Amino acid sequence: GAFPSGTTTTPKVYASIELTGLLTTSRKMALKRQVGLRIMNDVVRGAKKPGEWRVLVVDKLSMRMISSCCKMHEIINEGITIVEDISKSREPLPSMDAVYLLTPTEDSIRMLINDFRDPPHFMYRSAHIYFTEACADELFQDLCKSYAKRVIKTCKEINIAFIPYESQVFSLDAADTFQAFYNPSLQHMRSATIEKIAEQIATLCATLGEYPSVRYRAEFERNAEVAQMIQSKLDQYKADNPMMGEGPEKARSQLLILDRGFDIVSPLLHELTFQAMAYDLLNIENDVYKYEASSSRGDYNLKEVLLDENDDLWLQLRHEHIAVVSQRVTKMLKQFTEQKKMANSGTSMKDLSTLLKKMPQYQKELNQYSTHLHLAEDCMKQYQNNVDRLCKVEQDLAMGTDVEGERIRDQMRNIVPILLDANISVYDKIRIILLYINCKNGISEENLARLLQHAKIPASEKPIITNMVHLNVPVILDNSNRRKYRQPERRERITEHTYQMSRWTPVIKDIMEDAIEDKLDQRHYPFLTGRASAPPYSSAVRSARYGHWHKEKGGLEYRTGPRLIIFIVGGLSMSEMRSAYEVTRGNDKWEMVVGGTEIIKPEGFLQELQKLAAE
Repeated sequence: GAFPSGTTTTPKVYASIELTGLLTTSRKMALKRQVGLRIMNDVVRGAKKPGEWRVLVVDKLSMRMISSCCKMHEIINEGITIVEDISKSREPLPSMDAVYLLTPTEDSIRMLINDFRDPPHFMYRSAHIYFTEACADELFQDLCKSYAKRVIKTCKEINIAFIPYESQVFSLDAADTFQAFYNPSLQHMRSATIEKIAEQIATLCATLGEYPSVRYRAEFERNAEVAQMIQSKLDQYKADNPMMGEGPEKARSQLLILDRGFDIVSPLLHELTFQAMAYDLLNIENDVYKYEASSSRGDYNLKEVLLDENDDLWLQLRHEHIAVVSQRVTKMLKQFTEQKKMANSGTSMKDLSTLLKKMPQYQKELNQYSTHLHLAEDCMKQYQNNVDRLCKVEQDLAMGTDVEGERIRDQMRNIVPILLDANISVYDKIRIILLYINCKNGISEENLARLLQHAKIPASEKPIITNMVHLNVPVILDNSNRRKYRQPERRERITEHTYQMSRWTPVIKDIMEDAIEDKLDQRHYPFLTGRASAPPYSSAVRSARYGHWHKEKGGLEYRTGPRLIIFIVGGLSMSEMRSAYEVTRGNDKWEMVVGGTEIIKPEGFLQELQKLAAE
């Protein structure tokens, strides 16, 4: 069929995952679970009196944190009557207590003070305030000088300033970092940005109970600055909680800082595994997939489905190659209908809507099958509409070799037909051009002009290509800058099971395996020197200033094996997320946790490149 490989791939064995709030082992889903437990225990249940209803007030980041790892009905069960956005106008509820979960930014604190600005007409009866991370002294002073001071009953930092996007994936939800970090005209914002993301990463380590050794990719010099800032934040947390990072295997845990230039191929390729492919080709915003479903009455209605880890089908399919997804869904549906004794039912969309009518009690399961059949079908439609041609050329460019493993002498001959084709979008052509430049380690100005002309790339889009130089990736070569750009040594992974259209493996997978086997080259990925083996424990820890508002936080259980945490400044791509699960499954001890300043899709990556100011 459409996806030749030596033989069919054997289905992987999946760890069975229980989705009933509590998980079977502390190893699985630690990230989401820890954050969910902390928000429920420390914030929602924090100042609860039996039989009393309260209001929960959040801002943008804390709202995303809550929706990613708490369920609304659980929050309501704990006596929260409504969840409000602090930036919107709200109904005053002066007879109720409010629980605030806020990022300690100037805006959020100003709006908090505003809720209590004219006594006696306060918005709420009293305030229990939880900051996601450390609050700057001057903002804290503003709060103490305001009328709000009279009604504050609790004030604590929960030290969680990231989004647990998946069980092993985090995002700082900091999309503006790409520009602040890489844009030469925004240098003045850089150190404040680095400090902010370092604090966020420190809260991640503290949440996971890790005090890791910090490493960074040396080739991009700003990484060292990020690493040092993170280390100093980690030392503060360690002083606050000496148990952080204690445990038999914990001393081996590492945190590795990468810049986005370490691998530009992975965020540019058309991926054919289910999650990465769907997010690249379909319009999935905020993890919501919309599609038209036919009802049993024969009319169509728009469905919206959240793709997340509460959907166990998605959990099993998201890293599968698209070639097997539809077959697997159909097979699972067949098993499900046989097991539930649904007489001779087929597995087409039409059969599904008939089944739904007959078996309303299985609506949830049948809807999941229907969603994933639609999703796979949508992906395949896109694939057959030119993406298959792009994949072939992209894989050759990424690998530098063809399907037989022969070195490709003339890549130009492969790419020109694509560049000349009017049916292929400008963005898709730019992805091909960037992959070509990358495999050549840079090209001449004339050569680039010729490619742009063939492809009819508008002048406004040319910077997407030339701005790659700000990621320290060679683009235009003249004799002065023919420095040997180091292409990393790659592991040999192609077997007879490899799909021809999916021969590329993200560089991060090699890095992970090298790091846990202790083979990662310390010249290119040095450890921070002068890390204190035992940080000076100061008695004046940060929590001291909260005085009578501060109460001790409950203990957390941590998993025992070591972790490798990888953080990419500039964003993490979906194929790199998949690598984290593959490497974790492939070894007994280590767990991979990966994340970035944001989660990036190919189009978003190109848009960020376009915004990087021209010199």
